[in-house]
Amino acid sequence: MQQSRALPARALLASVFGYAAFRPGQEEIVEAVLAGRDTLAIMPTGGGKSLCFQLPALCRDGVTVVISPLIALMRDQVRALREAGVEAGALTSGNTDQETEEVFRALDEGRLKLLYIAPERLASSATTALLRRVNTNLIAVDEAHCVSQWGHDFRPDYLRIGELKRALGVPLAAFTATADEETRAEIVARLFDGQAPEIFLRGFDRPNIHLAFAVKDSPRRQILDFAGARKGQSGIVYCATRSKTEVLAQALREAGHSACHYHGAMEADARRHVETRFQQEDGLIVCATIAFGMGIDKPDIRWVAHADLSKSIEAYYQEIGRAGRDGAPAETLTLYGPDDIRLRRSQIDESPAPLERKEADHGRLNALLGLAEATGCRRQVLLGYFGETSAPCGNCDLCDRPAMLFDATDAVRKALSAVLRTGEWFGTGHLIDILTGNATQKVREKGHDQLPTFGIGREMGKTGWGAVFRQMMGRDLLRPDPERFGALRMTEAARPILRGEESVTLRKDTVQAAATRAPVKALVSEEDAPLLSALKAKRRALAEAARVPAYVIFPDRTLAEMAEKRPATLDEMARVSGVGAKKLESYGGAFLAVITGAGESLHPARMRLAGKPAAELFDRLAEAQLRLMRGEDGIGKPMTLSQTTLRRIAEARPQTLADLDRAGDLGSARLDRFGAAFLEICNDA
Repeated sequence: MQQSRALPARALLASVFGYAAFRPGQEEIVEAVLAGRDTLAIMPTGGGKSLCFQLPALCRDGVTVVISPLIALMRDQVRALREAGVEAGALTSGNTDQETEEVFRALDEGRLKLLYIAPERLASSATTALLRRVNTNLIAVDEAHCVSQWGHDFRPDYLRIGELKRALGVPLAAFTATADEETRAEIVARLFDGQAPEIFLRGFDRPNIHLAFAVKDSPRRQILDFAGARKGQSGIVYCATRSKTEVLAQALREAGHSACHYHGAMEADARRHVETRFQQEDGLIVCATIAFGMGIDKPDIRWVAHADLSKSIEAYYQEIGRAGRDGAPAETLTLYGPDDIRLRRSQIDESPAPLERKEADHGRLNALLGLAEATGCRRQVLLGYFGETSAPCGNCDLCDRPAMLFDATDAVRKALSAVLRTGEWFGTGHLIDILTGNATQKVREKGHDQLPTFGIGREMGKTGWGAVFRQMMGRDLLRPDPERFGALRMTEAARPILRGEESVTLRKDTVQAAATRAPVKALVSEEDAPLLSALKAKRRALAEAARVPAYVIFPDRTLAEMAEKRPATLDEMARVSGVGAKKLESYGGAFLAVITGAGESLHPARMRLAGKPAAELFDRLAEAQLRLMRGEDGIGKPMTLSQTTLRRIAEARPQTLADLDRAGDLGSARLDRFGAAFLEICNDA
C-alpha cells in the first residue's frame, strides 16, 4: 500500500478516524484507490464507503474531488472530516459567500484535501479549469447509481463525469450501495468509457436490519402501533404523497411522539429546519417522501417504516438502508395493498418512457411485490435479486413466523375466468362480488349474476379473495390497464395456469394481523443505560454549542462503548473505537469527566501520545526527569526538559547516548544528568 510522507494508511485510520482496524472489504478497496486504479465498489449502506475515498485522499498528494448528489450529504461529511482534523470543503448553492471564499482560500493555499461538489457544477467549463489548477489527482463518485437510467434516482449531470475524468487524466473511484447487474454495466459504460475498472462487490446484506411486510389493515393504526413500540427512537416513515406525510406526522404528535413532516413542496428553509432537527434531536420521527434521507448521514436511525409500497426493490433497499448505519439492530416495516400495486403500475404505464423502459420497470416492481408476498425467508429473496445466496436469516418476519401456504391453483383459475368472462373491463371489487355471489345493482345491470362464475367462490369470502387478487397482481398474473381505467387484464404469465399446465401456491396468512414484535434491544445493558444517557446529554450540549449534528461529535456506538468500558484515563479513552486524535483532544476530557466525575488534563505533547505505546514511556521519562531535576543527590542546579522533547525521545526510543542526543538535542550537561536513566528506561521498554 502507498504511504504518505507522514503516516501509512493504517496509522491514519487510527489517528484520524479512531479505528483500530478496517471493516471487512475496506482495505482492498483502499489499496486499489491508493494505487491509482479505476475502481467501482458496491458496498452495503453503513459498510464504510466514505472512508474508502477519504483515507486515500489523505495519503495522496493534491486534491480529491468528491461528486455527491445532495447538499446535506456533502455538508455532513465535511463537518465530520473537519471534526476529525481533516481539511475539507464543499462548493454548493447552499454556501454563504464567506464559506465559498474560505474554500477557495484553502484551495489556493494547498491546504484542502477533499473538495465536495454536486454533478450539476460540472456544467460550467470553469469547474474543470479550477480542478486542473488545484492539482486534482482523484475523482470519487458517491451514489454512483445516479448515473443510470435504470437506477431509481437518475441525474443527467452525472453523465459529465466521464468527460471530467478524460479532461483531468486522473483515476476515478465510484461507490454505491445498490446496483443490480444492469445498473453496474451502465455505470461502467458511462463513467469509465467502457474500460473495465477493478470491481469490488462487497455484498448487499445488512444483517442487523429486521425485514418485515404487512398487508394494509387500518394503515394509520399500524404505523402508530409500530412507532409506539419504539418510542424515543429515531425513525423515518416514508409516504407516497405529500399530504400523507403531514397527516401522519400530526397523528404521531397527537400520540405523544416528537414528529414532523418533509416533502419537496416545502420551502427550502423549512426543509433545512427539519434536516437540522433530525440530525441534532434524539428520538425524532420524520414522515417524508423519498426526497428525505439520502442526504442524512445519521448513523443511529433505529427504524424505517413505509406507509406505502416503494416503486422498486432498489428504491426499497436504499430507503431501509437509512436505518442502522451504525451496525446496531434496526427494524423496518412496509405496508402494502392492492391500491399500492395499482398506483405503481399506473405510474409506469403513464410515464413517457419508451416501452423497453416500462417493461424493465414492471419487472423491478414485480421483484418488490415478490418480496412482499414471499413464502420463505425475505432476506434470501432480497439478496437473490442482487445475485447473492444466503441461508435463512433468522431476522425477518417470515423467519420469526413462517408463512401459511395453500394450493391456490383452483382459486386463481376461478379469478382468471371471472376476469375473462367480463371482458377484462372491471376491477377487483366487482370481480369479488361476482365470485362471492353478491348480486349488487351493478352486477345485475351487467347481467353478471347469470355468468357461470357467479357465486363459485363463496367459500373464501371477500377478504380471502382480496388477498388472492393482490397476490395475483404481485406475481404479475393480472395487471391494471390504464386505458380501461384500472380494469384488470390477464398477462401471458397467467395462461399456463388457466390451461392447467402449471400450479400456483399463495400465502394464506397475509390477511391476518401481523404478530406484535418486541422493539429492537437497547445498545447497552440496563446497568450501563444511565451512563449512556448522561454521555448522550453531554454530546447534545456540545453539538448544540458547535451547531453540528450530535453524531458528528461521536456516534451512538462510540458512546455505548464508553459506557461499557468506562475508560478512566485519556489513554484508555483513546482506545475506544471512533475516538481519533483530534476528537480526543477536543472532547476526550469532557466525556471522561462524565464517566469518572473528574476530567484529566494533559499537556498537548502528551495528548498526542494518548493511547499509543510511547505514552507509557513518556510517563516514565517524566517521572525520571522529576526525580533527577536537582541531580541524584538533590542539591544540584535545577534542569528540566520540555514536554515536546520528552515526546520526541519517547517516540524515538534511543538505545545509545548519541541517539538520545539526536532525538532530544539535550547537550552535554543534560546528557550527564538524565542520559543513563533515560537509556535504562528506553532499553527496558
